[in-house]
Amino acid sequence: MPRYIFVTGGVVSSLGKGVSAASLGALLQSRGYSVHVRKFDPYLNIDPGTMSPLQHGEVYVTNDGFETDLDLGYYERFLGIKLSRNDSCSGGRIYWEVLNAERRGDYLGATVQMIPHVSNKIKEHIALPTDTDFVICEIGGTVGDIEQKIFLESIRQFANDVGRRNVLFAHLALAPYLEQSGELKTKPTQMSVRRLLENGIQADMLFVRSPRMLTSEERAKIGMFCNLPAKNVITSMNVDNIYKIPIVYDEQDVFAIMAEHFGLPNANGDMSKLKKIEHHLNADLPTCTIGVVGKYFDVADAYKSLNEALFHASVQNNVHLKIKKIDAEHFTPEDCADVDGILIPGGFGTRGVDGKIAAATYARENNIPFMGICLGMQVAVIEFMRNVVGDKNANSTEFAKNCTPVIDIMADCDKENMGGTLRLGAYPCEIKPGTLAEKIWGSTSISERHRHRYEVNIKYKDELEKAGMIISGISPDGKLPEIIEIPSHPFFIAGQFHPEFQSSPFSGHPMFNAFIAAAKRK
Repeated sequence: MPRYIFVTGGVVSSLGKGVSAASLGALLQSRGYSVHVRKFDPYLNIDPGTMSPLQHGEVYVTNDGFETDLDLGYYERFLGIKLSRNDSCSGGRIYWEVLNAERRGDYLGATVQMIPHVSNKIKEHIALPTDTDFVICEIGGTVGDIEQKIFLESIRQFANDVGRRNVLFAHLALAPYLEQSGELKTKPTQMSVRRLLENGIQADMLFVRSPRMLTSEERAKIGMFCNLPAKNVITSMNVDNIYKIPIVYDEQDVFAIMAEHFGLPNANGDMSKLKKIEHHLNADLPTCTIGVVGKYFDVADAYKSLNEALFHASVQNNVHLKIKKIDAEHFTPEDCADVDGILIPGGFGTRGVDGKIAAATYARENNIPFMGICLGMQVAVIEFMRNVVGDKNANSTEFAKNCTPVIDIMADCDKENMGGTLRLGAYPCEIKPGTLAEKIWGSTSISERHRHRYEVNIKYKDELEKAGMIISGISPDGKLPEIIEIPSHPFFIAGQFHPEFQSSPFSGHPMFNAFIAAAKRK
């Protein structure tokens, strides 16, 4: 049976539970243990798929095509593991499963209640089999949320079920610094741990989000009021890059605390991969400026995986990265005057599309390294069809009904009601030999993750290629264009998929690595 670590949070949201959970996993991996991670979100949506990036941040997609919370991206990137639909579970999904079970008669006419029926369903998801030494479960939300209570009750029960020494409770809280008085206030942390205790859970380890390292006196005070040893009070200090967090935790002997709790031998870990990133951040290197032409900049996490993938590629290319956010709704060519590369990310809806098309024009005409992702590929095709092929009516049927449908809805969708499902998850792609795509991936067969409904219309392949834009990647059945490029351009490539979902901080992703290399050359 694996051992379990539950990560909870209090006081405020966005304290970094996902990064902390991933960092604990990284410390365990550095000592040779295998790790799996799961996320439990108390909100009532079935999954994040229909949630606005302006409110929730990005929707992350797993290999098996499940739309999940962005924290699964942290887990996969930090730990190099592949997660699935079993590893993202919302309150809505739990209640949906319970109510469907009731309708099927699974409860044999019993009165369905929060305990035991809902709590048992949550415990079933926690205990889904893995072949790992540890399972880390992040519980979303903050202690005190109405929606979260049943999840806290479930993990309390779970600890009793499997044995208290097989479960460690890690809690994140906030210690704000008041500039007027020059004091770090520990009371919010104390109250958060007390609220957790009201739910029957005693924290074994406490991570205190703070602008500076806690003093020994502050740790002793927090430990006394929160009923745990001072050494188990860890500073979760603000850092300039999330990949420094496991190093900060390691320097505070976090693994030793886990080893003591679980009865493991204490050991030093190999943190060299993470320290390489830390060295990169401190090195004196040239800077590449990448213009990202998007429309979800009001929420920092809306392009989280994209930003991370660009950073990973900058590490691989020994340059520092500057991301220039360019609002697609108000795009002007002057926005790109100081950039070394232009990237157009994915998105839904008509807002900002004209600006994205104009950005693709600017990159093509001025030989600026260009990379398009999902909608970014589609607008590049529309732009080329209009301005090079000469069909001014070229468009996507997502944006216009009466047009040359160079972008069209998937054939198996209900065109009348715009229904059907998105193309989600990993799909194979066959790459044409001798192309830039083959040079980038080093293969003629790849697999990348998708999240979209519209496709480049294969009917216009000959027109595009005759004018100089080739389809260098296509689905194995030859029906769905996956990669386009312009061979006469220094670097112009776009994919229908989302390569950012498979980028690693330790190796980057081939497409991003090549894009940043082209920007560096410029």
